[in-house]
Amino acid sequence: MDQSKLLVITTTILICWVIFIIAWERISPYRKGLPFFREGFWVDLVWYTIIQSYFLKILIFDYIIAPLQHHFDWSGFQFIKNWSITEQVLFFLVTHDLYIYLFHRLQHANKTLWRTHEAHHSGKEVDFLAGSRSHALEIIINQTIEFAPIVILGANPMVIPIKALLDAMFGMFIHANVNVKLGKLKYFLNSPELHLWHHANYREVFHANFSTKFSLWDHLFGTAYDPGHKPGDNRENWGLYYDYPKDYFLQHAFSVKRFDEQKLLRYRWFNWYYNLRPRMVNWLSRKWKIFRKFNPAIETVEYKPSDNLPPEPLELSPVQENYISYDK
Repeated sequence: MDQSKLLVITTTILICWVIFIIAWERISPYRKGLPFFREGFWVDLVWYTIIQSYFLKILIFDYIIAPLQHHFDWSGFQFIKNWSITEQVLFFLVTHDLYIYLFHRLQHANKTLWRTHEAHHSGKEVDFLAGSRSHALEIIINQTIEFAPIVILGANPMVIPIKALLDAMFGMFIHANVNVKLGKLKYFLNSPELHLWHHANYREVFHANFSTKFSLWDHLFGTAYDPGHKPGDNRENWGLYYDYPKDYFLQHAFSVKRFDEQKLLRYRWFNWYYNLRPRMVNWLSRKWKIFRKFNPAIETVEYKPSDNLPPEPLELSPVQENYISYDK
């Protein structure tokens, strides 16, 4: 099959999947009452899903994988070259998912790596789009390790768009705000039933439910957490226990240097930048009523002191040495 034709097919499937997931969230929500245009929706859609994905794709494939492919001789390692496309897709699906499980688990146990992952846990309202919120460095690491072997091991070029489609579909599914139970399949395939617990703000799940596609890894390595009920429905039951920036650039800066976002609002230039989007939406809402549904409760933010920012929120607990401290 022609590569361009395959891209059309995978893109069409992805669009249909997005529409299906959105409808599913409205019909059978895991948490009732979550708005479609929830907090952080536009940051996740515009900055993470569109802008970051576009530029990191260029960086990863053109400036990391391509030089690796052309500057080294990988012919002796291309043992999958003559496999069928189905066999190649399954091979990379399983091996990469195992890697993601192990690396994800390490991120939750390591103080430095946690800073490349905390953005993913910062959302208080988790839905199908929340999975796109990942630190740029985390994406560079994971997608390089995901796609570089596909290229250098001589897999069919069609494996990349097929694998990318499955990644996107599974990523949206496990984060989707849908009330679904897989029965005994949950011991093999991941689902919102298990993964949404991973995004809850409870100490019991900070080191649990790391799987992405195959929950088998959690059950195999003893990290599955399935209490049989849902987390609480209050804001403090979800996301991080500490204050986290809402702006895309500040979220990345926060991973390098801890600061209080509220205190920066004292500076006129920062206040202007930080409230630029809310002012634009408010202005559009006054001009055209249709824009009110995009962010019905939006308002500009003024400086107010915050006491909920620990100087170092990732100190290891002396009581349970394998846990990163939570104050909940």
